Amino acid sequence: MSSALEEALAPAAQDAEARRALNPLIKPMEWVSAGLMLVIFGLLLAGVISRYVFAMPIIWVDEVVSISFIWLAMIGSALAMHRNEHLRLTLFVEMMPLRVKPYVQAFALMAVAAFLLALLHPAIEYAQEEAFVSTPALNMPNSYRVAAIAFGVIAMLAVVLGYAVKTVGKLPLLLAAGVVAAAGAAFWLLSPQLLQLGTLNILIFLVGFVVIGLVAGVPIGFCFGLGALSYLAFSTQVPLMVVVGRMDEGMSSLILVSVPIFVLLGCVLDTTGMGKVIVDFLASMLGHVKAGMSYVLLGSLFIVSGISGSKVSDMATVAPALFPEMKRRGHKPREMIALLATGAAMADTVPPSIVLIVLGSVAGVSIAGLFQSGFVIAMVLLLALLVLARWKARNEDMGDVRRAKWSVVGRLLLIAAPALVLPFLIRSVVGGGVATATEVSTIAVVYALLIGKVLYGGISGRQFYNMLVETAALSGAILLILGTASAMAWSITQSGVVQQLSQFLTTLPGGWVAFMAVSIVVFLLLGCLLEGLPAILLLAPIMFPIAKKLGINDVHYSMVIVSAMNIGLMMPPIGVGFYLACRIGDASPDDVMGAIWPYLLALLVGLVVIAAVPWLSTVAL
Repeated sequence: MSSALEEALAPAAQDAEARRALNPLIKPMEWVSAGLMLVIFGLLLAGVISRYVFAMPIIWVDEVVSISFIWLAMIGSALAMHRNEHLRLTLFVEMMPLRVKPYVQAFALMAVAAFLLALLHPAIEYAQEEAFVSTPALNMPNSYRVAAIAFGVIAMLAVVLGYAVKTVGKLPLLLAAGVVAAAGAAFWLLSPQLLQLGTLNILIFLVGFVVIGLVAGVPIGFCFGLGALSYLAFSTQVPLMVVVGRMDEGMSSLILVSVPIFVLLGCVLDTTGMGKVIVDFLASMLGHVKAGMSYVLLGSLFIVSGISGSKVSDMATVAPALFPEMKRRGHKPREMIALLATGAAMADTVPPSIVLIVLGSVAGVSIAGLFQSGFVIAMVLLLALLVLARWKARNEDMGDVRRAKWSVVGRLLLIAAPALVLPFLIRSVVGGGVATATEVSTIAVVYALLIGKVLYGGISGRQFYNMLVETAALSGAILLILGTASAMAWSITQSGVVQQLSQFLTTLPGGWVAFMAVSIVVFLLLGCLLEGLPAILLLAPIMFPIAKKLGINDVHYSMVIVSAMNIGLMMPPIGVGFYLACRIGDASPDDVMGAIWPYLLALLVGLVVIAAVPWLSTVAL
């Protein structure tokens, strides 16, 4: 190996050193993010108690929460950058020759830095403009709130540059910086010609730039932001401050405040072991029947998903508890992981699905309606997987399996009952219109903390602090995608392409059926490439108005595209969720790839039924 290549490869020791070097910047942000989480959670809980117990709403709560929320989002984005938790597509980078990877890594880092540098002045300008706007309840300049975007840009830029200097060799870094700078200068010089190309610029910037970024491993949120910013900067006369404004709007909806609270809920459940007791109870009930452990796995994913709202958390909770016993009964690891992955895809519409909360915010669909419908739709997909699991277990050896004693079942039920109540409580309270998703999320966290303390061992102060920081980082990664996808969707809409697309799709032979088929294919493909939230955020503002024109019910269409997107997420060879399931199950993706297709086919059959029978999506409304 050449010395130049050794310098460029950025070994693990350099990575750790870079993160340690950034600690003086990161530690204060971790403290602030944990404090902001406590402020948001405490104020939301106080607002709920004041409104429902004392019938005295606190009018300034929403305003303070909104200010805290956007600061949490931007600080969390910087923490996610430091922790390498921003969603990215790594498939193509991993396929590249070892010699090329350092240069691609350097390019990805410089592309992120270029986006942040270009966004910095518009972000500062946006904060200055908002100084003339006063908030309604506290009568304070709105710049105190939106200054968070400028701060987040500066913090992320510092993290990216610090990490690049410490981990990437000088030659790759200089070459990457030169390539990015040369590309920017070239497009700036060509901007008069680009102005004449019209909608062709969509292909150059909002498709070409995004695809190049994805292939190079640039985080998805930054791919969207870079595409939108470049499109507006080089091919329009629109001021770049619009990008900041769209990011602000995309991240600031109060409905989205429930996202970090439900992420926190998932952390509490993981730490207290509430998910595991549900798995143990179901195993005692069904473990003795043929295909029983497959039923337990699917049932656990269904119930646990209704608590945590996170696919990764669901799989990480269920797999370690069930896989040893399933292996003992002769289940092949590849089959178990295939069932785990597709089961997680099935369960993603079970409330409180974060995807449904975000979709309701972006598309203006009732979250209560989505929660009610999502439960039914997940049951349809669950049935499809149960039938296939039973058929595959037709030759399962049950000779040594014994039914659990009823005393054991009863004891496990008593332990699991408080955890089992939670998903149904969330669904019924939100679906019944008693409280909003945000209000329910705070109550659910309090409930989980109390039950965890009394029955499951509780959580230490250090664990709780770590959970708050982890929640901030995960939420920041999600919300940054929300913001940049909002800017990109706005750019596409303003280009006029949406009107042309609407005209084309509304005149397809076959009417709404053809449009639904096209939607399924599009979201299957985007689910593979972009993961769930980015696909939804990018296309929801474009596709929902077309669906409405064709007379498709909003909730029905939501269930179809979310289900399609989740199935795509688990589709090899690109689906990100497929690789997460393989990692959790400790198996080679090559081994699992052949086994997962029958399960995906079962889900696709269920999806076709859901799309063809609108009643399934609307019966619970």
